[in-house]
Amino acid sequence: MVDNQFTNTGACVFDVYGTLLDFNSAVANCHDEIGATADQLSELWRRKQLEYTWLRSLMGDHANFWQVTGEALDHSLSALGIENTVLREKLMSLYRELTPYPEVARTLQSIKEAGLKTAVLSNGEPSMLEEGLEAAGIRRHLDTIISVESVGIFKPHPSVYAFAAKTLDVSPNYIAFQSANGWDIAGAASFGFMTAWINRAGLAEECLPTRPAATVPSLAELPALIGITADKQ
Repeated sequence: MVDNQFTNTGACVFDVYGTLLDFNSAVANCHDEIGATADQLSELWRRKQLEYTWLRSLMGDHANFWQVTGEALDHSLSALGIENTVLREKLMSLYRELTPYPEVARTLQSIKEAGLKTAVLSNGEPSMLEEGLEAAGIRRHLDTIISVESVGIFKPHPSVYAFAAKTLDVSPNYIAFQSANGWDIAGAASFGFMTAWINRAGLAEECLPTRPAATVPSLAELPALIGITADKQ
């Protein structure tokens, strides 16, 4: 589904984990060490990481994303009966240098060269975002890094999206927001962003009050969606 409202885009804002950077790559790089439970560990770690952000937001007990990521990993390792402190530290270190998806660098470069503002809006805390985006080779394509730490609550709380609009000084209806997470898309759309769901896995759409304005299989489709043609790059 595509909506031509994206031709009015004033700024492109991206989620990071799962959208620009592949959170599965940390475990993938330790697959031989982990063995048969590697895929299960990666799925459980990510699920608990997100669940903990939502629970902390509901409880009013904020902690930064790096702490939450570690707590989610500790639970996941324990749940799978993995006792290996060296592996635990290696996985955490690898989370600060996740692999970008193949199309990300070129897409960001095209958008920036077209003269649009580019930014990320992430649950990640500032240092892990700076390190991770630099390690992935894409930091130079981004004008601004916006972390929920400036607000003190995780996405999809509306105050996070409001802070991004204020920081960029762009009206919400002129901000194109891209995420691979359906719940994040729902939150951003509810706030008033134009939303593009990056549905790489072909998942079913979430049954939530707001829908994505566009659904695309990768970020490679984004330049055309927002009206960037070859002669504008």
